[in-house]
Amino acid sequence: MKDQFTRDWIIEQSIDILSNYEPGVLTIRGLHYQLVSRGMTNDIQHYKRVVAATGVARWNGSIAFDAFSDRDRSLATDTEAYPSVLEDKIDQAKEQVGLWISSYRLNRWENQAYYPEVFIEKKALEGVFYKPCWRQGVALGACKGYPSLTFLHDAMLRFKEADQRGQQPIILYFGDYDPSGEDIPRALKENIVNLGCESIEVRRICLVESQVTAWNLPPAPTKVTDSRSVHWDGLGQVELDAVKPEKLIELLNNAIDDIFDPNLYDLLKERESNEKSVFQAELKRFVREDL
Repeated sequence: MKDQFTRDWIIEQSIDILSNYEPGVLTIRGLHYQLVSRGMTNDIQHYKRVVAATGVARWNGSIAFDAFSDRDRSLATDTEAYPSVLEDKIDQAKEQVGLWISSYRLNRWENQAYYPEVFIEKKALEGVFYKPCWRQGVALGACKGYPSLTFLHDAMLRFKEADQRGQQPIILYFGDYDPSGEDIPRALKENIVNLGCESIEVRRICLVESQVTAWNLPPAPTKVTDSRSVHWDGLGQVELDAVKPEKLIELLNNAIDDIFDPNLYDLLKERESNEKSVFQAELKRFVREDL
């Protein structure tokens, strides 16, 4: 017997949920979990209904085609084929010169005690984390499960450089609540230490059991394909996508605030102000005399 969670119900609720977010913030799986919070059953059949219903809604114009994030399938580069207009290029160059002259900035974290990077388990959630990380000047990386040795080696080099500068390298980690999600932070630390950076710190910010309980997130049965489930006694599997984007952003900002020293930043801004006039004078001289 068909339940109440029909295509029309899914589309109506989805339109209401999406009205609270900018395009490209939510994934379809994230939408699915918000529909679950409104009563829909949390299983693969209903997830497939969400995929099908939102497809219909986008084709009929009820939901915009750019409403959802799909970072796994984004283009790596662009084809530049628009006709060039000389006058536009001149205006752009003038604007760029003006911006360079007026935009002297010191690096936000250069005198901080910590060097942070945010690691997330799923690339699909980059749309949620990108803007707050960009605003805070913090690197964002998607592990896509257990990260490759190439990813880990590149990270180790950055962390080791930070350590040599006298900063504490730290990973702020966001991942699923399941056997692998719980184990990935351990593997990150162990591998980065073995690769050559012994000082690395890993903080698991989300998702942990206390959060699952406090936020009434609906667990699904642990995947039988996950070999680590045999020795795991958790509540069940809960994906990071089940957490509302605004909650993830709040957790991220709080985690960054915990390691950011505003007094050191005030000293940095004072130095920046003192150096800005020298920077601007030198650039103006270069444009006037050397170009």
